Amino acid sequence: MTTLITGGSKCGKSRFAESLLLSHSGQRRYLATMQPFGADAERAIARHREMRAGKGFSTTEQYTDLHRLMLPPHCGVLLECLCNLTANEMFREDPAPDVLRHIMRGIRHLQLQAEQLVIVTGQVGSDGIRYPAETDAYIALLGAVSRETAALADAVYECVYGIPVLLKGAASC
Repeated sequence: MTTLITGGSKCGKSRFAESLLLSHSGQRRYLATMQPFGADAERAIARHREMRAGKGFSTTEQYTDLHRLMLPPHCGVLLECLCNLTANEMFREDPAPDVLRHIMRGIRHLQLQAEQLVIVTGQVGSDGIRYPAETDAYIALLGAVSRETAALADAVYECVYGIPVLLKGAASC
């Protein structure tokens, strides 16, 4: 079962994503994609670690190349998040020739291994602001990654003010 969760900044996506995996009877793996660059990133990482404390998640930091990751059988995986993963893959020193295909290969690899896969993404670029070309390219790529992931997912939710709204599939909780 693959579930994609989207929404704006600080709207409850992570809390809802975690709640979907709490009933998973196998190992729970938190797949962290945020690289700890700077104080803001460190604070966000600390906040997410605090949210997960005592919930039985083991953390794996995997910033790029999801297709290389080997997971334990029958595990539940929370991939947090496509926004960071996309930036990491796009702006790395040696990006893949087709970054979209590279990311999707990794997501399909996780789907094959995880009994339950919950993926968090974010809605960026809908603020009406004109960005530099490089940022526009990132927003476009993230949109494509999120669309393709939604197509692969069994269920898609949008979190709005802390309320998960089912957009596709059957309710998971």
